[in-house]
Amino acid sequence: MKLTCLAVPGSSGGYHVPASHLLELEGLRLLLDCPVDLSALAAFAPLPLDTGSGDAGDLIRAVPYYWSPAAAAAANAGGVDAVLVSSATGMLGLPFLTRLPSFANTKVYATEVAARIGKLMMLDLVEMHFEFVRYYGPDMDGTPKWREREKLSKLLSLLQKIGIEDEGNDLSPLMPLYSAANIEECMQKIQPIKYGQEVCFNGMLMLKASSSGLELGNCAWSLEGPRASITYLPSTVFVSAHALDCDYNSLKENDVILFSDFSSLNVMDEDDENLGENAMLCDDSVSREDGVGEDENVQILCKNDDIAEEIERISFICSSIMDTIKSGGSVLVPIGRLGVILLILELISETLHSFDRKVPIFMISGAAEKMIAFTNAVPEWLCKQRQEKLFSGEALFGHVELLKEDKLSMCPHLYSKALLAAWKEPCIVLCPDLSLRHSTVVHLIRRWHTDKRNLLVLEEGVDVELALKPFMPAAIQVLECSFLSGIKAGKINPLLAVLKPKLVLFPEEMKSRCQLKEDAPWSFLYYSKGKTIEIPNTREEFEVQLAANVALGLQPRQLDGTIAVARLRAKLHLSNGQYMLVAPKDRPDGQSKQQLLHWGAVDAGRVLLALQEKGMSCSFSVDDGGLVGCERSVLVTSPGDALVKMMSERTVIYCDDEDVTKQIYDAIGSVCNVI
Repeated sequence: MKLTCLAVPGSSGGYHVPASHLLELEGLRLLLDCPVDLSALAAFAPLPLDTGSGDAGDLIRAVPYYWSPAAAAAANAGGVDAVLVSSATGMLGLPFLTRLPSFANTKVYATEVAARIGKLMMLDLVEMHFEFVRYYGPDMDGTPKWREREKLSKLLSLLQKIGIEDEGNDLSPLMPLYSAANIEECMQKIQPIKYGQEVCFNGMLMLKASSSGLELGNCAWSLEGPRASITYLPSTVFVSAHALDCDYNSLKENDVILFSDFSSLNVMDEDDENLGENAMLCDDSVSREDGVGEDENVQILCKNDDIAEEIERISFICSSIMDTIKSGGSVLVPIGRLGVILLILELISETLHSFDRKVPIFMISGAAEKMIAFTNAVPEWLCKQRQEKLFSGEALFGHVELLKEDKLSMCPHLYSKALLAAWKEPCIVLCPDLSLRHSTVVHLIRRWHTDKRNLLVLEEGVDVELALKPFMPAAIQVLECSFLSGIKAGKINPLLAVLKPKLVLFPEEMKSRCQLKEDAPWSFLYYSKGKTIEIPNTREEFEVQLAANVALGLQPRQLDGTIAVARLRAKLHLSNGQYMLVAPKDRPDGQSKQQLLHWGAVDAGRVLLALQEKGMSCSFSVDDGGLVGCERSVLVTSPGDALVKMMSERTVIYCDDEDVTKQIYDAIGSVCNVI
């Protein structure tokens, strides 16, 4: 097996830009996630392309391109056999690939919900991009001007400032956006699956998606082949406030874990201050073989401390929003995480109700209405607490009440008639644009950026100075918030203790940040971006199954009390990730045409008697010395000259006459076991 890490999360975090890998096993090439890093858009100015208007500063004044190193690397590799998608954001770069001829036969696997949400996100991105083009104008030249040497150096400098850089200043990952037609073509290649559903790819691999808990439809993948089983573990949350909890039980005892959750790097320093014995990747508990420590590790994983912290963060956001509203300001929340949006709407509804305030809330996105409606139609993908609400007749999420009371308006565009009719300030606006470079966000920041009463809520990791550069000078307040985006450092070790892998593929960046023990029950292999590593075999042997009709046709002969031998004629077949011996299509007419097979030690005395019974003149060679157990030779003088040497490992007939040779062979066969 070989693994190449194509991309790692940038400053915008693991949710918006999951890592991507190229995995080669069993002769197949698999792409694990194909995201787009939208933080690269910060290098482009949301200003008219006419150089005489506005101040772009050091930003590139051009129609934005999109950064997808995973798509570029997979395209340069000449294609892949399959793509495994772990989240909706992990498929935003797929249309870059599926529009290429080399990907005509590529299959894409994603959960039903991730595929649906991912399509809505891609269509929304295309709509926002073309709104930019309609408003600011297209690039007139075929080749963008920013590819000129001076401007290219400026772009590279900006990308490095954002945290996006590629070895050798390779800008092939920077690509023009796909079209709506490309998205439809991409969706035709996706095979949607449910959690726990096993699918067979190419007869070699059994694929299964299990809930990872972070967002609706997000999953971890299990790959079961004839010689290895692999877990692909992206950003994971064990107990979720809205999505189905992580199903770590379905990932137990796979040979290899590809740990692709980089969120621990973002919170490692914070966690290190409070870490106890459970924070180490290897401690005493993982060495226990009596099962005593497993319950303790499960309890650590299932604690709802992450949810409590998440709700506390969102509650703080809601209190800040209320302070802004009370001061007469408006609030802009450009967040693209569906789960976070649902929780914010739920808590802001409760907050407004408790303060008895009527403030209009607008959710502006081409996909907003469909996405929100979709969350009410997938109860089986939600956490148990949400499912219980359904059974008790309650609304699954708080936004349902907001819609009923006309406190929440969902509009595709800022210039929608419904929005213009309902618009009133102060207000709260939610829209999915992390980059602050598209449509609604740009217009509203321009409207509100000079008023210090207004509030802009950003996710932590965004370069605020660069994001607001086109709108300077800005007096608007900025609140940076971090949200739950994966496994915390303190839960890595308990997870490995529960899963019990043989080998863990770990990010190189974590090697210096985590303390490891040499005597761990599993071994570690570290990977880094752009480098290919060989994954050693974890199974010395593998099983081969025997088809029922082949097994019933066997005619075993007993060697001794414990061993029996049978002739087997079969074809090696690979099906559902397992090797199997099946009956060949061209079966022989009968056993009589098959040559007999002999086994067992040859008794020299019995061979001599058998030859004499066939009328041959023969005797033991005088050179043998008559020693029992040593090499014996029989000298045949009639009906022809021959010599038969009987050794412990083989018997050899020396004779020039074919007829005599056959008679000797038959005589020896009569005293041997045959099948």
